[in-house]
Order: sequence, then C-alpha cells, then structure tokens
Amino acid sequence: MSMLRFPRPREWMVGAAMAWTVMVPAQAALFEDDEARKAILDLRAKQSQSEDAQRARIEQLQNQLATTQRGLLDLSGQIDGLRSEIAKLRGQNEQLARDLSETQRKVSDQSATLDNRLRPLEPQKVSVDGKEFQADPEEKRQFDAAMGLIRNGDFNEAVSAYTSFLQRFPASGYSDSVRFWLGNAQYGKRDYKSAIATFKTFVASNPDHARAPESLLAIANCQVELKDTKSARKTLDDLIKAYPNSEAARAAKERIASLR
Repeated sequence: MSMLRFPRPREWMVGAAMAWTVMVPAQAALFEDDEARKAILDLRAKQSQSEDAQRARIEQLQNQLATTQRGLLDLSGQIDGLRSEIAKLRGQNEQLARDLSETQRKVSDQSATLDNRLRPLEPQKVSVDGKEFQADPEEKRQFDAAMGLIRNGDFNEAVSAYTSFLQRFPASGYSDSVRFWLGNAQYGKRDYKSAIATFKTFVASNPDHARAPESLLAIANCQVELKDTKSARKTLDDLIKAYPNSEAARAAKERIASLR
C-alpha cells in the first residue's frame, strides 16, 4: 500500500508564491475591465444624453422653423392682401380723380352757362348823346325798342313807349334822351302843346345837354305850327343867344328870316 506524499514545506511555499504570482495579474486584469466597462457605459450615457439633447434641439429648431414658415406664409398672405387692397384703392383713387375731373368740367360748364345767362342781366356801359352811364339790359332793350318805333314813324306807339319808360325807370341815364325823343314823337303825332311842354322840361333840366339847342328849335317849330309866331321868334332869339355856335342857332337864323 502506497503511502501519501505531502509536500515539503519548502515546496509548498514555492507553490504558494507561484499561485499568488498568477492570481495578482488576473485580478488586476479584472479590475481594469470593470473600469473600462464603466467608462464605456459612462460614454454611452453621455452620448445618449447628447443625442437626446440634439434631438430635442433639432425638434425645437424644427418647431421654430415651422412656426417661422407659418408666419412667413401668413405674412405673405397679408402682403398679397395689402397689395390687393392697394390696387383696389388705386383704382378707386383713379375713379375718384376721373369723377372729380368730370365734376369740375360740369361745374365749369354750368358756371359758363350761368354767366352767359346772367350777362344779359348785368348792367352795361352805354353812351347816348355823349353821355356814358351804366344801364340795365331791360332799360337798353326798351329804349332801343322805342327808338325803333320813332324811326319807323310810329309816333303814337313811340309816345306810349317813352312815357312808359320814364314811369318805369325815372332815374335812368336814358331819361334825358327819352324826354327829348318823346317831344319829337309828340311833334310827329302833331300834339304840339304836349311837345312844347316836354321840350321845355328837357331844356330847363339840362341846359348843357347836347340836344338842348335842338329842343329850343323844336319848340319854335311847334309854336309856328300853332300859329304863335311871336312866341316862335322869341324862342329862336333865345336859342341864338344861348347857343350861338350851334347848328341849331344857324337854322334858327334862317327860320327867323322866313318868319318876317
């Protein structure tokens, strides 16, 4: 029977030393693996956090971009709306400008028409027997109409026209001339007494009138027609003395000679 063999103390110690030598590097290697694994896990965690942060940032930027795009779309729509409104307003302004121009043209035409209508009603500057004055159109019309009557020899109508004129326009600038021609119309219708009265009124009121010498001569002619030769001579003498250089005075001298 074999007997068990135990290692000797020296051998055991050597063996133990060798075993320790082997175990220490193995444990160190295991420790280093754990550190590396932990570092990798830390890196992976940091990378995951970074990726999460990047994804969050990208999502945020995408949301901001979407919001900006919507804002730009809204702004673009507003700009289009404003452009449309501006175009509409421009069209309205152009229409208003056309309407204003048309209104101004109509007002101008109406003003011209009104001026043309009022012009005949405005006083006009006239000159009669060397006298200038302002006369209403109706005054001038009636005076011209009466003059037309006396030129046509319609003395009865002329007397009525002149008499009516003096009643309607007693302060007219035509009044003196109207009285002179009224006397002539009365003379023409052989109403000598009325003619004498009219001429005398005319001369008394207007001794410096251009027609005054003619009026005295007309009075003398009326007196001759009434067979009042004495009064006729006196009137002719007064005419020659008052207006010696007038055409009527020369005619008066001839008339006096014919009365002798």
